[in-house]
Amino acid sequence: MTLPQPGRPGPGTDDVPGLGIRTSDAERAAAEERVRAAVETGRLDLAELDSRLDQVHAARTLGDLETACRGLPVPGPRDSLVVDRPATSRSFVAAVFGGFERAGSWVVPARMTTWTMWGGGRLDLTKARFTSHDTVIRAFALWGGTAIVVPEDIDVDIRGFGLFGFFDKRAKNHITTPGTPRVVIKGLALFGAVVTKTRK
Repeated sequence: MTLPQPGRPGPGTDDVPGLGIRTSDAERAAAEERVRAAVETGRLDLAELDSRLDQVHAARTLGDLETACRGLPVPGPRDSLVVDRPATSRSFVAAVFGGFERAGSWVVPARMTTWTMWGGGRLDLTKARFTSHDTVIRAFALWGGTAIVVPEDIDVDIRGFGLFGFFDKRAKNHITTPGTPRVVIKGLALFGAVVTKTRK
């Protein structure tokens, strides 16, 4: 084994293949989300958030980013469900003699109201992200129908009721894992229906 010569530094991040490469904006953004996800899931104390983000923003190489994210897992496909990004849907959507749909990769506002009258609407949250840990969806179906699809890994509380209509509560799911988003669905089905279902 070759020992470092006196006066010469030992191997650092620049000597490790790949870690000395200059970081890109996309890699810095991914590292920032990795730090925020660790706070949201309870793996990193909130008191450490600012200092870690400062290290991420100051990072010049991939090695610097790895140092800033040391000890933190890389977010998986269903991590970071709560994001620091603006909602990509309006907080009020309506279908009157028509329809609406929100599906795919979209960001849900913290407060959302849906209104269907002689029409139909569909909210699919299975690939969505949330602007808040606590989201409230008010669904009103008057002579219309609304379908709400929720993933099985979020906390869902359904409080709506039907008056000469049907307000489905089958998707109610109670999860107590720290950092799990919570969605409250409430409202009224009057001569209409609000149907909820769970999907993996």
